[in-house]
Amino acid sequence: MAILAPSILSCDYMNMQRDFTECKENGVKWLHVDIMDGQFVPNLSFGYSLVKSMRPVTDLVLDVHLMIDTPIKYAENFCKAGADYLTIHVEADTPENIRKTLELIRSLGVKPGIVVKPKTPAEAIEEYLPMVDMVLVMTVEPGFGGQSFMADMMPKVQWLREHTSPDFLIQVDGGVDAKTAPVCKAAGANVLVSGSAFFKAENKAAFVSALMA
Repeated sequence: MAILAPSILSCDYMNMQRDFTECKENGVKWLHVDIMDGQFVPNLSFGYSLVKSMRPVTDLVLDVHLMIDTPIKYAENFCKAGADYLTIHVEADTPENIRKTLELIRSLGVKPGIVVKPKTPAEAIEEYLPMVDMVLVMTVEPGFGGQSFMADMMPKVQWLREHTSPDFLIQVDGGVDAKTAPVCKAAGANVLVSGSAFFKAENKAAFVSALMA
């Protein structure tokens, strides 16, 4: 059974708490929070203050994805704000700092994860697999919602599944909907991030059931 993590990048910003409640009422257990700094990716989004504001109003798992340069500078703030999972990009810093950041995240009681952009091979994160609880494979270029799913990322997912345990968390993010989710799961993904497809679904409960099956 897969985990669905709706991306709040696509929710109604004026009614976020309502949307969080609606997620839970429809069977969602995770929320995906995209943090963008305008440097690592060409867009800006939320900061750790939003995560801190979310924590008291929802008991859903907060899956925080840092699309930022030198995440070692900011990881502690996001951990203390209430993240349950904190994922950082392998491309965002030196190997030494990536290791230090993952160690810091775990030392603060948060589950660390690592992310690869579409042009980065899965082998680039092999050395970090023993240090993380989840790997995120981007199936679009990070930075903007609503992009088309990149099916040619599935061999990367398959490689990761072959090099991890059966229950290890492999997440995909980008263009995931009712049509592409089965492709992701067949490749070995078990955590699915869905933004606009979830929040625009007419029957959210049916959408959740279909993706989690």
